[in-house]
Amino acid sequence: MSAVTTIAWTDRTWNPVRGCSIVSPGCVNCYAMKQAHRFSGKGQPYAGLTKRTPNSGPQWTGVVRTVEDALLEPLSWRKPARVFVNSMSDLFHESVPAEFIAAVFGVMASAPRHTFQVLTKRPERMRNFFIGWPRPIDCVQSARRYGVEVGWPVVDRRTVLDREEWPLPNVWLGVSCENQQTADERIPLLLQTPAAVRWVSAEPLLESINFRDIQPMRGKTHIAEGLRPLIHFPEYDVMRGEKVRDRMGFECPRLDWVVVGGESGAGARPFDLAWGRSIVQQCQAANVPVFVKQLGARAYGPDTHSAILRDRKGGDPSEWPSDLRVREYPLTSLRAG
Repeated sequence: MSAVTTIAWTDRTWNPVRGCSIVSPGCVNCYAMKQAHRFSGKGQPYAGLTKRTPNSGPQWTGVVRTVEDALLEPLSWRKPARVFVNSMSDLFHESVPAEFIAAVFGVMASAPRHTFQVLTKRPERMRNFFIGWPRPIDCVQSARRYGVEVGWPVVDRRTVLDREEWPLPNVWLGVSCENQQTADERIPLLLQTPAAVRWVSAEPLLESINFRDIQPMRGKTHIAEGLRPLIHFPEYDVMRGEKVRDRMGFECPRLDWVVVGGESGAGARPFDLAWGRSIVQQCQAANVPVFVKQLGARAYGPDTHSAILRDRKGGDPSEWPSDLRVREYPLTSLRAG
């Protein structure tokens, strides 16, 4: 199920992995879980990956399946695009073999005309992946072992991926954070991961998130070559990382992009406009691009209510308060779109 999509911040989806499991409150009403259940009958793509429960509707079974045939798809797309990787799963799910994750990166490295947007709720595995796979060229070899004929193509005069170190310039790595706890846990691990763009999807946002209080490192971290350890700075701001240097004189990483949105669909939980406003204001104060995707099905606040939103997902910016009509991309945003 890889296709052009209506997701506002991307152009199309690519799903070389199917199936997932619930890990935090943001997963409870997962749209992918419900959509997968519609195609879970015998002989269908998601057979055995979801189940019907009496009180909470479709649920993931925890079974995850790799789709080797899907690996080739981005190489056939000629028009440059922003590509959301695994909209129906999590590339870094614990059941996805590391060799297959490497093959996915090998394909992304070999399709530099596209920008690949990866989201995970398992940032520790994402960070550790780069310890086990220290060179992009190793990932290309992994893709070949899965039967994908890839190399280091020159797609246009601006892009030649003949590199042997991370990060890949066309791959954005991000984490989903629905509340302060998940932000505190996941963002520091993201900041320890090599990426051209580090981003956060605060959707479905279930409470206010204060990014300024998040510290870049908690406890002792195993760091391999190319993954520089972060020093604890009491004044460190993850949105102003470029302003702080560690004892070696290196700039500390920062967030490059934040997406925010409320929840939609059956059983959607409320979205306080004040939560969204706070994130927009934090981003604007730190010059971090921010993208308000939707207000969700149950937006509330002093100047709007879900009852007056005609769009059932709260996805029509013309219905929003003017200060929330913000849809920005990172400065490194693709040639696409």
